[in-house]
Amino acid sequence: MRRILDLDSRELAALRGRELTASVAASEGRAVVAELWSHTAMLAGAHGTGGVSNIELVAAFGADIVILNLVEKAFDGRRWRLPVLGEFDSLAELADHVGRPIGVNLEPGDVPAGRQATVENARLLVDQGAALLCVTANPATGADLADMADSSRELRQALGEDVAIWSGKMHMAGRTEPMNASGMRAIAEAGADGVLVPLPGTVPGVTSAIAAEAVREIHAAGAIAMGTIGTSQEGSHRNLVPQLALNAKEIGVDAHHIGDAYVAGAMDPEFLYDYSVAIRGRRHTWHRMARNVRRR
Repeated sequence: MRRILDLDSRELAALRGRELTASVAASEGRAVVAELWSHTAMLAGAHGTGGVSNIELVAAFGADIVILNLVEKAFDGRRWRLPVLGEFDSLAELADHVGRPIGVNLEPGDVPAGRQATVENARLLVDQGAALLCVTANPATGADLADMADSSRELRQALGEDVAIWSGKMHMAGRTEPMNASGMRAIAEAGADGVLVPLPGTVPGVTSAIAAEAVREIHAAGAIAMGTIGTSQEGSHRNLVPQLALNAKEIGVDAHHIGDAYVAGAMDPEFLYDYSVAIRGRRHTWHRMARNVRRR
């Protein structure tokens, strides 16, 4: 299995399912995931046209994988309407256009119909070319770790083994509960091939010891761990990066998620760049930023 570090934009665009998970695992904690709102653009023109899309921006600053949040705001069940980029018939077409695998957030709980973690929505998005399904929860939806496990189990049973399902909580999501290793392992045992682990310093009470134990349990269950920054610190000063990034490496995560809560549904792109440099150095960061040509 080739490392996600070594793939060009054409190869990244085609990466999905369990192959994507294996490619991340092979990269030894050096894969970068950017989460974005589906319907906004930081550098859009006055009417949402022209300028640069958020997907292009994070790709230029070092992201390997893009996950779209609030998908119901850009997808009507048939076509995707994205600011700056325009309209697309499928996620596969979008991935080919921007040169990155595109994942989507789905949620259990009280959320709009197009975002619910139902088998019907998941199957439609996989057929659309979704590289991965990220089962998680936005604030105030009241979902807990058990809900993530239940949704992961239902989707795995319905969709089969070759779909990438990464599942878990990156913040409290409106329901206070201990972020514990056993709850996160249960998500992997329910069928997720990736489990979300809030990074130490992002969620109250998630210490390095708790997070490291969770990663060990997740790996023991055969899944990868994605360390998440989902509590608006993706818009913090750049001097926070070394603490978060090196803590993430120390606890052993395979992928590093940077969330969408800075401005216009994205992270600070300079925060993203600094984080990438911290976990994999300038050589691999520049490689990802620059290798966007379609090589033969």
